[in-house]
Amino acid sequence: MILVKRVYDPADAGDGTRFLVDRLWPRGISKAELPLDEWLKDLAPSDELRTWFGHDPLKWDEFRRRYHSELDAKQAAVRQILSAARRGNVTLLFSAHDAEHNNAIALREYLQEARSGHKPAQMHSHAYRAH
Repeated sequence: MILVKRVYDPADAGDGTRFLVDRLWPRGISKAELPLDEWLKDLAPSDELRTWFGHDPLKWDEFRRRYHSELDAKQAAVRQILSAARRGNVTLLFSAHDAEHNNAIALREYLQEARSGHKPAQMHSHAYRAH
């Protein structure tokens, strides 16, 4: 099972392998304090995409489409998470305040589609284009 959890939430035995999937280290927590198996910062959205999105729910569909496109070029890291998920639970850790509109949620969706053998469904690309 692929789970998603904020880095500030307590670790749980059911978390399995824990991957931090943010590009930036979370504020207010030291590296020694965070129970973590690996920090996959290269799997996070590009700085440009992260800045453009700004956790704006109105940009969510377009963010997911763009991020999934970026993930298509990062298959080694994707396979690393999928391999861990075949052995047990995987938890994707994120630090954003918005628990519904963040890269870990979009990444989980991508991974679940990859596990099922399907490429993630393309979002409506005409919606919410950056100007």
